[in-house]
Amino acid sequence: MTTTPTLATYALRDGAGVPLVLLHGFPLDHRMWAATAAALPQGIRVIGVDLPGQGHSDLGGLPESLDDAAEAVHRTLRDQGEGNAVVVGLSMGGYVALALTERHPGFVHGIGLVDTKSTADGEEARANRLRAADAVVSTQTLDPVLSMPAKLLGPTSILERRHLFPAVETWIRAQAPMGVAWAQRAMAARPDRTQVLAEFDGPVSVVVGAEDKITPLAEAEHMVHAARDAVLTVVPNAGHLSAVEEPGPVAAALALLHRRVTQRA
Repeated sequence: MTTTPTLATYALRDGAGVPLVLLHGFPLDHRMWAATAAALPQGIRVIGVDLPGQGHSDLGGLPESLDDAAEAVHRTLRDQGEGNAVVVGLSMGGYVALALTERHPGFVHGIGLVDTKSTADGEEARANRLRAADAVVSTQTLDPVLSMPAKLLGPTSILERRHLFPAVETWIRAQAPMGVAWAQRAMAARPDRTQVLAEFDGPVSVVVGAEDKITPLAEAEHMVHAARDAVLTVVPNAGHLSAVEEPGPVAAALALLHRRVTQRA
């Protein structure tokens, strides 16, 4: 029997009204959103979430599925009294945001998709994820993912924001090997969710770092074209972790998304 875990959540900013829920990328936790949350305007309530097996959240015996991760996010927020949310996800968090929207469209009033994509992995990417998951489990170390900061950060950050490299590495080292393996396998199994965007009638914000080589501009444009009401923001001098590298422009895009949701309400 699957037990849906209660996830660790964090009040990143106080405010009122519909909350902005931030879902982190892989292999990180809610801390990657700190600078973006700090750059948001006063009055927006911001909740950070550690996804299953990441940060301080347990796996709770979940199957290796982002659908189950989305269910855990929804149940945790509902148990805390949240009836709706603007859900924002970076990379893996974006995959979970789309799964949550598919499963609970009435709960999601707006979607923020940051350096992510709505399509499924190709065969090579899927195989690479599964190999990395197997390596983490067999060694019980994080060695197979410790090279990721160089891939996640853009060239500008590596050259000019040298403090970010050790910060991202510290966040990775804090993760549990079994949680990292679970996330890789769950991401490898996810379906294409472009149709979820096509059917969603709320505001969508798509944000991409201009230097993102993992989910580049073409993936962002694909989501914008699929959605009914989407705004695209391209962040200069940022890679796959635009929210870490250039939090100001990302915060501005999310503030606009929140305002669009509030105006509709």
